[in-house]
Amino acid sequence: MRYNILLGGEAGQGPNVLTNVLGEALVKLGYFVYYSRDYQSLIRGGHNFNVLTFSEENVNSNDSKMDIIVSIDKTTEDIHKNELKEGGILLNGDHQNMYFAGQLFKVLGLPLEILEEELKILEKRFEENIEEAKNGYDEAKVCFKIIKSKKNNGILVDGNQGISEGAIKSGLDMYYAYPMTPATSVLTQLAQKQKYNDYFTMELENEISVINATIGSSMTGEIAMCGTSGGGFDLMTESLSLAGIAEVPITIFLSQRPGPGTGVATYTAQGDLNMARHAGHGEFNRVLFAPGDPTQALELTNQAISFSQKFGIPAIIISDKHLGESLYTIDSWPEVKKVEKKRSLKRYNSYEKDNHGSATEDPKVIEENVLERREVSLRIEKESFNFSKYEIFGDKKSKNVVVSWGSTKGAIIDAIKDLNVKFIQIKYLEPFPYELASEFGDNLILVENSATGQLANLIAEKTGIIIEEERKILKFDGRPFLCDELKEELEKKLK
Repeated sequence: MRYNILLGGEAGQGPNVLTNVLGEALVKLGYFVYYSRDYQSLIRGGHNFNVLTFSEENVNSNDSKMDIIVSIDKTTEDIHKNELKEGGILLNGDHQNMYFAGQLFKVLGLPLEILEEELKILEKRFEENIEEAKNGYDEAKVCFKIIKSKKNNGILVDGNQGISEGAIKSGLDMYYAYPMTPATSVLTQLAQKQKYNDYFTMELENEISVINATIGSSMTGEIAMCGTSGGGFDLMTESLSLAGIAEVPITIFLSQRPGPGTGVATYTAQGDLNMARHAGHGEFNRVLFAPGDPTQALELTNQAISFSQKFGIPAIIISDKHLGESLYTIDSWPEVKKVEKKRSLKRYNSYEKDNHGSATEDPKVIEENVLERREVSLRIEKESFNFSKYEIFGDKKSKNVVVSWGSTKGAIIDAIKDLNVKFIQIKYLEPFPYELASEFGDNLILVENSATGQLANLIAEKTGIIIEEERKILKFDGRPFLCDELKEELEKKLK
């Protein structure tokens, strides 16, 4: 059993509230829920929609065909009516979102009392909302009979919450950011929780100020972190080099969206891998981690902060809009250890320095410093073997191997359930787990949300293994992979 529901309307008409009310109710009934958001860069108007997929089994992606479409406005019906399955249900008309909530719960055969409980949790306009919901419930009919499932007792969270929770559990002291979609919600989530935890958030005037403030806080012995998207990260690169040579431990959250330039501000992509690996001038150490779900987002944020503090280096967590803003069902947040701070009161500058922290141009000292940074890189690599740098899913003995990173994890896991495929998800991009080359089979396929397949270049650089163009499944229209469409593409490659 796997149902797909599309809920759409203009910005301001409440498709997000409607989706969340349904999602939370289904999770409490024991179902696994996953939903993604598609919205334009508008406060009012335009066309926004969410796709919610739920099942009695774990679900991590959406499909292209809908069992139910909820059309709060006429545009949603016009754009998406061809996505409705044969026999599917279209709910439309000139009504408020809570009227459709009532209709939707009735169509799914869910008691009105469950919807009433969720509306009470909203704590906004309850009397008005429940009246609208009752009207919709009374005027609809049962089309599906969804009964309580015993297979899940989880919570509904998004990827950016994983970043926030990971930072808090690691012992965060300071978080700086300038608002930039899709990284902004980490700033707002942390700001809302700072009064309950011992840390501080600050919004500054631009990303140059953000990274410099992060470096300054770290120099005083604080665990400092900042967040941004691609265009903001561009502005941070000079100071990234400063952190590299001055051995300042900072953690950067980089949430990708399509570029170059402003690109498509509210959509998703995986085009910043090369930038994250190479940004900054000169040669210095960094670590780069890529979570594929909210749980990994928490764990890898903790590991990034730990590496940064232990080795005095910049650590980067690279995510994207799709992972950051999509909601997944998880059992609970994992427990991680609070990170030990690296406190070192000394002189900091952006020059090569001698033992006293003074700038130097002595060739012998310069050479010693460079060799010391190379020695640190070896210690970083050795430390990385204490962690899970990649994960394997599917048929672990298969010679058909899919390799990917980041938010594509969910769609790939769902797509390969009935296929003879092994899926390798790479979580550590730097240091790269070169040892996984032995896991690559005869038929190696790359899946990536980019036009150039940047992970293939990284694999070739680190292992010498070339993934030919015809073995790449790339999507670069700003939208995520869908389970059924990806499965079809994989089946073609397997032939």
